[in-house]
Amino acid sequence: MIIEPIAYFHSHFPTKFGVPRQSGIINELRGYIIFEPKYRVREALRGLEGYDYIWLIWEFSANRKDDESWHATVRPPLLGGNKAVGLFATRSPFRPNPLGLSSVRIERIDFETKNAPVIYVLGADLMDGTPIYDIKPYVEYADSHVDVRSGFVDDYEWELLDVDFPSNLLERISADMRRSLIKVLELDPRPQYKDDKEKVYGMSYGGFDIRFKVSDRILTVVDVVKLQPA
Repeated sequence: MIIEPIAYFHSHFPTKFGVPRQSGIINELRGYIIFEPKYRVREALRGLEGYDYIWLIWEFSANRKDDESWHATVRPPLLGGNKAVGLFATRSPFRPNPLGLSSVRIERIDFETKNAPVIYVLGADLMDGTPIYDIKPYVEYADSHVDVRSGFVDDYEWELLDVDFPSNLLERISADMRRSLIKVLELDPRPQYKDDKEKVYGMSYGGFDIRFKVSDRILTVVDVVKLQPA
């Protein structure tokens, strides 16, 4: 089977560093989908306005390798990178076929803008430029399951960081991005096995380099630097 991207996702994340590890964790996080020219067909989205959520099938494009090797076990960040779990019992991006699956909320569909139709969504966990291979509607009766087991995830609660974002630095960020940025930082963008209190991390977001330190579960933003266009 040969597949090709039907669209590309666009977000505030130019790299995968800082992207939420699951969709739906940050509902305020905005992104949009632009179809490839051959798929920019209004009729192909007929009826989609009747759904609140869609499934995106996409590629972990930042993880491309020259070889075809894969590992049967991985070390999930939620387990601190200290415990191995079977690959197919995780959502690790390092897979034989590097495909991701995300459920995102439709914010609106614009049929009039340039490159229309464009789908604007909330809560995605995709970096900018991610290839999308298919879009399917989310159907509650078939896709939603309650009171089910979720493996090792059930035994761990994601602990949020307290974020100290000085007002003079926060003001450099546009008002519509501040809330989602703070929520991204609360999730701790660092690899879970890293705990260097003196290290300054840099996360690209919305055209800025967000520089921060983490100590005793407090993330402190130390600088916000405007990125120069490539």
